[in-house]
Amino acid sequence: MHRDENRLLLRFQKEQVLIDLVRAIPDCRWSKTNSAWHVPNGMESKVQLVRLSGKGITIRWADPALDKYGQRAEQPLPDNSLSEEITLFERYLKQRRYSENTIRIYTDGLKIFLRFTGKPVLVITNADLERFNHDYVIAHRYSHSFQNQIINAVKLFYRSIYNTKFNVDEVERPRREHKLPNVLSKEEVKRILTVSANIKHRAMLSLIYACGLRRSELLNLKPLDIDSKRGLLIIRMAKGNRDRVVPISEKTITMLREYYKIYKPKIWLFEGQIKGEQYSEKSIQDVLKLAVEKVNIKKPITLHWLRHSYATHLLESGTDLRYIQELLGHKSSKTTEIYTHVSTQSIQKLRSPFDDL
Repeated sequence: MHRDENRLLLRFQKEQVLIDLVRAIPDCRWSKTNSAWHVPNGMESKVQLVRLSGKGITIRWADPALDKYGQRAEQPLPDNSLSEEITLFERYLKQRRYSENTIRIYTDGLKIFLRFTGKPVLVITNADLERFNHDYVIAHRYSHSFQNQIINAVKLFYRSIYNTKFNVDEVERPRREHKLPNVLSKEEVKRILTVSANIKHRAMLSLIYACGLRRSELLNLKPLDIDSKRGLLIIRMAKGNRDRVVPISEKTITMLREYYKIYKPKIWLFEGQIKGEQYSEKSIQDVLKLAVEKVNIKKPITLHWLRHSYATHLLESGTDLRYIQELLGHKSSKTTEIYTHVSTQSIQKLRSPFDDL
């Protein structure tokens, strides 16, 4: 408790990058009394804290009885038989080839909702989901995406396990957020990509920016996915289980050849310390973190910033938005159109009337 509010006290090494990441959690505040940051003691805060573990941060709860999301692991579901049905739901998601991240989000979200209602699953109605939205999500100021993820999980659970359509269309959904992607300047990108003396580290970060890759797409690459003769990179089973092909420059291929001669990967293009094992997400995050620290850029930069920068820089160089959509693997053109709001090339040329006074 802090000033009669149920809060989570956060203690960590004083680094600006970590402070910026923690401050991004909704309703994060500084306590002069405790000399520490604190956030609401709710599931959304805990989920966001767990996600920080992918950025090289270790999460340890003061109470050892709490699970990784800060909930008591022994807290039962309202109906013990649901454990089997949730296992079936998880199996269904795996068979449909949903990503591990989506499976975790949907199953965790479903458990939160079922524990909140405390009712047998077959008597739950739209009214319960509405009450959950107002009394749990909105009351705790959880994000739009958190709310939508749980609604989607509930809808899919009923359809796949009970063959029942939960009429989610009648349930209130949050208005769509319009957040702009974070973008680096070309000079900032160059400093980050060239600062490391390790060719493997330079190659990984450079390939993300050079081809606009997601983190998982980079780590899932194999040497045979590079068609050096045609100057193409084949990205297999990307988001939405879709393959796509993107151009890869001779400059990038030359860097990869230099890397390959030294490391000689067996299965994956980028492997960990043990041959044949995939490079880990945490390790590639650590590589970026170290590079950002070396060049002294005071921004909470993530790997996805490089992908956003790739798209924005392409747009500013005159590349048609339809091509950028294909290169990024966006299903909808509306997703790609957000980069038109980020590009500052035209804006910077505008003259403020203040300058004429």
